[in-house]
This record gives sequence, C-alpha cells and structure tokens, in this order.
Amino acid sequence: MRIPDGPFKYSSPHKPIPLTDDEEAALAFAACGVTGYALADLSYGAGQGGGMLAGRLGRTMASPDAINAVAIVVTNDRGAWLLKRPQDFAPAEFSELVKLAREGALTELYRRSRVQLSERRAAPPLDPGHNFPINRWSLYAPGTTYFLPIIETTALTLNALLELFDEPMGIFVRDERARFRPAGVGRFARRRGGHLRDDPRELRSATIQAVETSLLESMATEQGMALQNLSLMTEALGLGGFPNFARHENSWFQALGFRMGSMPASGYLGAPWLLSRVLGWLGKDPAIPFPLGLEQSGAPLLKPYCPPYYPTMEAAVTAFVETKFGSAGTYRLGADQSSWREPASAAAQIPGPGSAAVQATIAYCDYVYRRYGRFPAYTAPFRTVIGFQVCRVDLDFYERFYRPEALSESVRANTEATLREQT
Repeated sequence: MRIPDGPFKYSSPHKPIPLTDDEEAALAFAACGVTGYALADLSYGAGQGGGMLAGRLGRTMASPDAINAVAIVVTNDRGAWLLKRPQDFAPAEFSELVKLAREGALTELYRRSRVQLSERRAAPPLDPGHNFPINRWSLYAPGTTYFLPIIETTALTLNALLELFDEPMGIFVRDERARFRPAGVGRFARRRGGHLRDDPRELRSATIQAVETSLLESMATEQGMALQNLSLMTEALGLGGFPNFARHENSWFQALGFRMGSMPASGYLGAPWLLSRVLGWLGKDPAIPFPLGLEQSGAPLLKPYCPPYYPTMEAAVTAFVETKFGSAGTYRLGADQSSWREPASAAAQIPGPGSAAVQATIAYCDYVYRRYGRFPAYTAPFRTVIGFQVCRVDLDFYERFYRPEALSESVRANTEATLREQT
C-alpha cells in the first residue's frame, strides 16, 4: 500500500503476501460459521410466537428469527466466493457440517461452504460516486482479502408480516406515501369485520416505512455481529483489518454478477401515473438499478421471495410458509434436523400461521409490489452496508510513525513469522 502525502506519507517496500487458506477459513468461520443446532427452546402454544423461529442451524452470529439473512462474499486476488448460509445446504449435510465445526476442521468446512463466483477479485469502482475518499487509498489492494456481508431482505420481512398480521397482534399497516390509506389490508380492518386493529386509538397501526425500517435495523445487527467477529479473529490471528463503507445501490452487485432490475425514480416515490409520464417525457425520471438475485449457470444461489423468482407475491408468500410448515418444512419433516429428543411428536403440535394472517400478508405484499414495483418498497431485495478488509501488516510503517505499544504481540509475531517463511 501507499499513502501519497500527508504526515504519514509512505510507500511500503514489501511485496504483498496474501492470507493463507487456513487464515481465511478461520475468518470465514468467525463471520458466519455453522456452530450446531439451534435449540429452539421456545413456547409453541397457539398465539405464543414460538413458530416465528425459521431456522435449525445456528451460526457464530445471532440472527433475527434464525432467518440467516446475511450471506458473506469473500474476494481476493485469486477470485470471489459466496459462503453458503445454513438454508443453502441440503438437510443431509447438516450433521457433517456440525461435526466439522466441533472438531475445529475450519479449512475443510471453508472449502465445503464456498461457491466460486469469479476467478479474479470482484470489487466496485473507487471513485467518489461509490465510496468515501477516506477508504480509497487502501481498499482492494493486492494481497488483501475482503469480506462482504450481503443482506437478503425479503425472508425476514415476510416472517415478521405473518406475525404482525396474525390475530394476537393484529397490526394495521398504512401507506404514508399514499395519504395513509390502508396498504392493501383495508378489507381486514376490524371496522369491516376483519381482525386488524385499524382504530388509531389502540396504537396498533404502523406505516410501510416504519415496518421496513425496524426490520432493516434488525438485519443490520446480524451484519454487525459478523463484522465484530471478523475484527476479533483478525486480531487473534495477528493480522490487520478494518470495516469500511460498502453501501451502494448497485455497484457491488454488478461487480459480483447479480441479476439486476430497474425501476423509474417516480416508481420509488409512488408518484401518480400522470406525473410519472410527464417526468418521463421531460427526461427527469431516471432508471434506478437494483439487485434481484444471484445465479450461476441458470441456478439461483441467492434467491429472494419476490418476482421474478416467483410469478406473484402470493406465490412468494405461499412458498415461504411452505419452508416452515409444508410437509418437508422446518416444523414438519425438517424437525428431524434438530436436537429435540422427539422431533416428530413436538413438531406435530406446533401450529402454523392462521389463514387470516396469510391472506393479509399476501394482500399487503401484492399491494407493495404493484404500487412500488419491487418488494420491499424502500429497499431492494439485497443490500450491502459495511465490508471488512483483512491483510498483513507492514511493521516498518508503525515503527516509523507510532509508539511501540500501538501493535499487539500477535500482529508482530504473525508478521515476523510470515516474513521468515518468505525468505
């Protein structure tokens, strides 16, 4: 790396030395490694919410409802890889994954868990339209390994909506960009004989934005845990690393080869049809690209619960419910992949969401997709926020500009050992 000017002007005389597979494997495990079965020790009676849990395998980071919304991409000078989430493995693989993790076979687990996306480093541009100047001098430098958490937004959104629209909660959602009219759920209002609490005095109402913002904050905590774990493992291994801005609507996804869609800016705003046409005629309604999904040889690797991967939002909602309560779902045949003593007996007693909740969720999702051209409304099905870069440390730089205590013994030991191996 090179700092071109300022008080720390410096050009490293050392050639870049990439991380080993063992080091990357330890980092990958810290970020998102499978650790064992989720205990799912909850109350599963009717209306008690236990069935909101969606997953069976636990990871090194907690996940809202065990959805495992975060996928990690690893990229270096040799290529780019997607690390599989628990739901991306076949159930028959679960026991072997848990066994490898408990034995500490992290490198083997790493190799089994990754899918190669490219044979070269994947990275977006570094110009000011894509990143802050503070990051540009060091990002994606030769020898570095970059970890990018990618949040899939639709699964947790559907899971939460099914609970919000169930009778015990009965939340009524309005569209703040359409004069606070019902967001597709008007026929489920109590004043019309339904089960959703539409009386403002009950404080059981929400807006589309409020619902989506709270869920995005929940997903961000999962990503934050991955970043914290990466930081801790980086220090333990004696490497250098830092989190950095990776929030861009499309550039990371284009660099990774995602299937992309687009929508007019007026669609995002929910503008009336006539205004949209006028803006189009005036050339003031630019297309906004956004990621739809990640595929390889026609097969989806990261697939959201929305079109084009499902013909309608009704089909997407139905498919999601099936993953939990269908014949092979988490709470049916899939319960065998758990640490419960009598999985079949326990699962048979766990009720799925009520019909009214499912129908209200379908109506809401269909409204959002038809009005705003994507689902969710305020964000794309996938988003990035913060990435984490890891590399070896040039001790000479810190000897010149910092006091001795600035670097830990683990960093000094790793760097010196690596240099000895190289010579």
